Amino acid sequence: MTRAMLLQKLDAVQFAMWELHLYMDTHPDDLEALSLYKKYEEKNEKLVCEYEEQFGPLYSDGDPGAMWLKNPWPWDIGGSC
Repeated sequence: MTRAMLLQKLDAVQFAMWELHLYMDTHPDDLEALSLYKKYEEKNEKLVCEYEEQFGPLYSDGDPGAMWLKNPWPWDIGGSC
């Protein structure tokens, strides 16, 4: 799966999670909604793992030596800018 496809799937799952979160604020006893939220939460976790295995860290709150902090920086790679 391409990077763009994974990000699109993550966006969709996280959108659904957020909407369910808002719904459950006003319907805290809806067990079906809670179950669906947990399903999307698991799917989100799997997609994040898949993304990070293929493309590196998705969030900056993990390892302080995250891949994007390692050299070379974009301006260190050739070019005349």
